[in-house]
Amino acid sequence: MATGLRRTEQRHPESLGLDARSSQEVLARLLDGQVQALASVDAALPAIAEAVALAADALDRGGRLVYLAAGSPALIALADALEIPQTYGEPAERFAAILAGGLDIVRDFTGGPEDDAAAGRRDVEAAGIGACDCVLAVSASGSTPFVVAGLQAAREAGAATVAVANNAGAPIFAAADVAILLDTGPEVVAGSTRMGAGTAQKAVLNMISTALAVRRGHVHDGHMVSLRADNAKLLERAARMVADAADTTPETAAAALRETGGEVKPAVLLAAGAPDLSDARARLARTKGDLRRALQELGR
Repeated sequence: MATGLRRTEQRHPESLGLDARSSQEVLARLLDGQVQALASVDAALPAIAEAVALAADALDRGGRLVYLAAGSPALIALADALEIPQTYGEPAERFAAILAGGLDIVRDFTGGPEDDAAAGRRDVEAAGIGACDCVLAVSASGSTPFVVAGLQAAREAGAATVAVANNAGAPIFAAADVAILLDTGPEVVAGSTRMGAGTAQKAVLNMISTALAVRRGHVHDGHMVSLRADNAKLLERAARMVADAADTTPETAAAALRETGGEVKPAVLLAAGAPDLSDARARLARTKGDLRRALQELGR
């Protein structure tokens, strides 16, 4: 193993002869690599919690959570940014992604744009990043020029900054208020950080966005009560949530959802005894969308 290389570029000691193994043996080795990589997340939990607090403060101030990434991390970050509004009912404009190469990467995925540090700065400036925002940068190496320069520009603009990287002492950490080190080590396929490093990154972004949703009142007893029920599967799920949260029948839950146009929280309150939709909405307004507190007002 070449010790002068970053850990994410080193060859895994158990990768020798990988190409001579059966497909099942290769798959087993790859799975083991993913599991080992995920173990790195546990040590990072305190820093991840700090990142959640920074992002929540930004959103509470009316700012944005902005993902900054290049290469494979950009695809992971884009998925998280796109999923939050659908899953938790947050305004789409509050979750943005600044990606090396822009959205063109979804059809022309090349590595060149990640080396453009000037573009990272320009894109951050063009996005109007400011003191109300939180910028979350992701880079396996922690030295990607686009991402490092972009995060530095965000910090200079007064934004809260979070960096996720898979190498200790990564340059990106210098511009971060919160540094999240995921020490995933060498990959089974050397340098293929879409594997173990990417799995750990995906887990962390999922955790941050979901913990934010919990803090912001979008989760009640494990239910995603702010989802946008815009297809048959989600409408069915919404009805189950209303019935469960209001402790009522499926028929009552379905009727309440029809009255609210598919909105779960006011439907729960209607099914739980709120006299009308106006009253249900008023209760949610008083509790700033906190369904548990609104139900407590109803004596539930």
